[in-house]
Amino acid sequence: MFAIMVILPTAIALLYYGLLASDVYVSESRIVVRSPDKPAQSPFGAMLKTAGFTNASDEVYAVTEYVGSRDAVKNADRQGLIRKAYENDNISMFDRLNSFGFSDSFEDMYKYFGKRVTVKNDSVSSVLTLTVRAYSARDAQKINEVLLSQSEELINRLNRRGRKDLIEFARREANEAAGEARQSAVKLAAFRNRTGTVDPEKQAQIGLEMVSKLQDELIASELQLQQLRALAPDNPQVPQLAGRIGQLKQAIDREQGKVAGSSTSLAVNAAEYQRLQIDNEISGKRLTAAMTSLQEALNEARRQQVYVERIVQPNLPDEAIEPRRLAGILAVFALSLIAWGIANMLIAGVREHAN
Repeated sequence: MFAIMVILPTAIALLYYGLLASDVYVSESRIVVRSPDKPAQSPFGAMLKTAGFTNASDEVYAVTEYVGSRDAVKNADRQGLIRKAYENDNISMFDRLNSFGFSDSFEDMYKYFGKRVTVKNDSVSSVLTLTVRAYSARDAQKINEVLLSQSEELINRLNRRGRKDLIEFARREANEAAGEARQSAVKLAAFRNRTGTVDPEKQAQIGLEMVSKLQDELIASELQLQQLRALAPDNPQVPQLAGRIGQLKQAIDREQGKVAGSSTSLAVNAAEYQRLQIDNEISGKRLTAAMTSLQEALNEARRQQVYVERIVQPNLPDEAIEPRRLAGILAVFALSLIAWGIANMLIAGVREHAN
C-alpha cells in the first residue's frame, strides 16, 4: 500500500519533473495608465473630464479585461505567434498545445494560453504587471511585447472614441444653436419689414412725447382763446385759434391711435417685438455658449487624455524559473505521505470497529 500511495506518485513526479517537464521562461512587464490632471475651465470642461476617460482606473480595468480576452489572443496569433510558440515539437508532449492533435480549435488555444498569461493590478500604485510564460525566452518576450502594444492601442482607441464623441456632440450643439439663431434673426427681420418699424418700443416712446407736446400746445391755445373771448370777443384771431385748437385735437387723436387703441398700433406690435427680441437674445447666447464649448472640446482633443507609460519593458529571461522541480517532487511526496497516513488511520478504524 505504501508503494502504491507514496512511492508510485513520487516516482511519477520524479519522472515528470526530472525528464518530461519543459523549462518555462517568464517574461514580465509593468505599466501604469496615467491621466493628466487638468483643471476644468468650465462646466463643459468638467463634463469632458467625466465622460472622456479621465479616470485612469477605467482604463486599467479595460486593459486587464482585454489581455485575458479572446480578441487579445486572436490578435496576438494573427501572425501565428502563439501557435508557433506553444506547438513547438521541442516542448514536452505534456506541456505542448495540441500535442495529441485533438485540441486544434481556437477555444482550446484560448484556454491553454489563458493559463500562461496573468495580469495583476496593484490598486494602491495602479501598476499593472503583465506576465507571460513560454517555453523559450524569445517567445515569452515577444508575446509580452505584442500584448503590451495591443493594450496601448486599446487605450489610444478609447481616447480617440471619447474625443470623437465629445467633438461631434459639441459640433452638433453648435450647428443647432446656429440654425436657431438664424431663424430668430429671419423672424425679427420679417416682423420689421411687415410692420415698417425697427423698434416699436422706441417709436411708441417718441409718439407719446409728441402727444405730450401737442397737448401742451392745445392747453396754451385754449387758454389764449378763453382770454380773447373774455376781453375782445370780436377779435379776428378768435376763429383762427378755434381752428388751431381743432387741428391740435385731431393731431393728438391721430398720434394716440398710432401708439395704442388699434390692432396695428405700436403697443400691439411691441408685444410681438419683445417676444421675437427675447428669442433672438436667447438663441444668440446659446450660440455663444455652444461655440465656446466646441472650441474647448477641440482644445481637449489636441491633448492626449490617457496614456500608457511603460515602467518595466518586457524582459528577455536568461534562465527558466519554472517548473520548480524539487518543490514539485517534494510536494507530491508530502501529499502522498499524508494521504497514506489518513488511509492507514481509516483502515485501522474500520478494523477496530469490525473486531
